[in-house]
Amino acid sequence: MKKKIILILINCILLSGCGISEGKETATETEIEIETKEESVEMASEIVTTVDPKEVFEGVQLQKSAKLITDHNPVMVQRFGADPYALVYDGRVYIYMTGDKPSYNADGSIKENTYGNINTINVVSSDDLVNWTDHGTVFAAGKTGAASWGPNSWAPAAAYKNIDGKDKFFLYFANNGNGIGVLTSDSPVGPFVDELGGPLISRETPTCAEVTWLFDPAVLMDEDGSAYIYFGGGVPSPDKASNPGTARVAKLGDDMMSLEGDPIAIENVDYLFEDSGINKIDGTYYYSYCSNFNVTPEAASELGFESGEIVTMKSDSPMGPFERCNAVLKNPERFFGRGGNNHHAMFEFNGEYYITYHSRILEEGLGMDGGYRSTNVDKLMLNENNEPSKSVGTKAGVAQLKPLDPYTEVKAVTLSNAAGINTKQYGDVAKECGSGDMILTGISSGAWTSVSGADFGTEGAHEIAFTVNVKETDPDSEYRGAIRVCLDSPSSEAVGYAIIENEKKDNMEVVASFEEPVTGQHSVYFVYAGEGYDVYSWIAR
Repeated sequence: MKKKIILILINCILLSGCGISEGKETATETEIEIETKEESVEMASEIVTTVDPKEVFEGVQLQKSAKLITDHNPVMVQRFGADPYALVYDGRVYIYMTGDKPSYNADGSIKENTYGNINTINVVSSDDLVNWTDHGTVFAAGKTGAASWGPNSWAPAAAYKNIDGKDKFFLYFANNGNGIGVLTSDSPVGPFVDELGGPLISRETPTCAEVTWLFDPAVLMDEDGSAYIYFGGGVPSPDKASNPGTARVAKLGDDMMSLEGDPIAIENVDYLFEDSGINKIDGTYYYSYCSNFNVTPEAASELGFESGEIVTMKSDSPMGPFERCNAVLKNPERFFGRGGNNHHAMFEFNGEYYITYHSRILEEGLGMDGGYRSTNVDKLMLNENNEPSKSVGTKAGVAQLKPLDPYTEVKAVTLSNAAGINTKQYGDVAKECGSGDMILTGISSGAWTSVSGADFGTEGAHEIAFTVNVKETDPDSEYRGAIRVCLDSPSSEAVGYAIIENEKKDNMEVVASFEEPVTGQHSVYFVYAGEGYDVYSWIAR
């Protein structure tokens, strides 16, 4: 026989985001005819339940970033990076940095940075100078590093050259103050290897034994294909502070891993301290460096620069002689209140000039005070003669050069800002060598990441899909975590949520659907709840 049964269907409607109503339940009656037998049992109502993402985020407090959401400096907040050097390649700027590593006393207090434990080089890149992709830390030196013969890797410099029809990349670094090594790779992000098996420049190199600090390389690739390396620094004795005589330049061999002739002294470098730099602008070569901390008031008045300031010299030849030019950037203490050594690199990108340098604003934002450095980028000022001249360090940084395209896969480690996260190597190659593919990790409730200036166009996006790896499950929870998508502020109302299933799985796609299409250009913030999962990438569609 047939019986007419009325089922009460409870539908959970999850609505979220700007201008969208709270999650609520609606009940509807549906009459259906079901063929049954006389002895059939009574049917029960079916209740469909779904995790309410708003409840997931209830009580979650946003973690605090080390910089304001309006600031673009420092360029990286997930770890420290000093002595920056810029390489422009294939439409991107790659910045290589000394991998400052905080050390702690037994009581948990921070130790002053001695640089003695540094053996990695950090790499990030950007095509807009605001959103920076983390490429990891090159395991450059130390027992497990590529150059295991050296204990340290400081102050990197990078270059590339087309050799036998293929671009090859060279990463130069200082083995503390006693020599310079070079690593090679087929990619700007590695893996890097040590083909030489020893230093390129050492105390045994002619004219270098007397260099106080045999470090801080910079490399020039000239238009004719020739290459030059600049290095050295230090003050041999107090009486030589005004003219230490410790700067050197040498021509590199065609292989970029040998010297063509002996290094020669760069003469009359006023108050040299450290930090070699080299640029060619309109046919003029500009050698730059950091002045030492013995500049007297009288000398400052005469020369136009102070202690710990970036200074330039110029020449019509890559090997000099060089003559005095302009001061470029004062010590970071002038701009940010915390001083120390000063280190820079000037570079051209898309027809404009910029200067990257380090400061201590990240450690200050983290509530630390140990001399740990982070990297900034600001505009480089050129005077009426097109010479580098006095520039200014800021927390605001530079304006974004181009919109970010959210419709192509964006690595989750591409960041304009972040709080409460880490990054780590992803895949066997990166894990072994330190740099390459990376993944967002260390997530906890209230952590967040952002990208700036994502352009969703006029038709807009209906969802963002994330690729996540769930590392562990929680037997007491229906879900592993969730991601809240916000526009223009991490505290704004959500436009969508993605719930992460409580299943141990790699390459899981989770989707945040939008009630209304997201159009136009926005900073996009991803706020995280839960833990035990990593995020690899995202894409709008």
